[in-house]
Amino acid sequence: MASAPSWPPRACSSRTARRARPGSGPEVGTRAATGVTPDYWDEACKHLVKRDRVMKKLIPQFGEARLHSHGDAFTTLARSIVGQQISVKAAQSVWERFVAAVGGGGANKRLQPAAVLSLDVPALRAAGLSARKAEYLGDLARHFEDGQVHVRQWQGMDDEAIIDELVAIRGIGRWTAEMFLIFHLMRPNVLPLDDLGLLKGISVNYFSGEPVSRAEARELGEGWAPYRSVATWYLWRSLDPLPVDY
Repeated sequence: MASAPSWPPRACSSRTARRARPGSGPEVGTRAATGVTPDYWDEACKHLVKRDRVMKKLIPQFGEARLHSHGDAFTTLARSIVGQQISVKAAQSVWERFVAAVGGGGANKRLQPAAVLSLDVPALRAAGLSARKAEYLGDLARHFEDGQVHVRQWQGMDDEAIIDELVAIRGIGRWTAEMFLIFHLMRPNVLPLDDLGLLKGISVNYFSGEPVSRAEARELGEGWAPYRSVATWYLWRSLDPLPVDY
């Protein structure tokens, strides 16, 4: 049996100062160019390393990399729509083309709903988006531009209540809402069972590559509570060196 790793492993180092309280959203954290990180991360790593043999090996492999939020609800939801049903690498490529077409992004710029609305569907498709995703992004932009969404109210709601509100927006299903919970509100205990990357990560790391059902994933995830978002993030990283980022 391998010796237990020294604590904390570098992935859970307390050196990172950009923190936000779990579930409070990035607005309460200290902002930096790279975003805001959750203050529960060190405790989550410690919890997972103690309770799960795979996490004990996996977490120390990724240095000080960790989840961070860019603090912008519209960008987070837009990135989630772009990433639906495609790989992390493909999603990043399409996202970069989309941002270039819209004229947003950059080190200190946020994607603006009005800029998305200024482009028609053919222009968005030229950036690599499917026709349906182009329509979804337009509808999302209209919701934000017209004031039909209220991010500050989401911060005080529980996970399921937020999901119920988000899925009322066209193109946002449960998976996209769960990505929002993880990457924008930085909720610690989300288990996105519809995520193909999570299921593959479980398959590769726990079942020697054998297919895994959602029921099996749910049962395994019970052991990660109350930090299922963190375990999910490390399983994503185990499959792709590019950090998952919305």
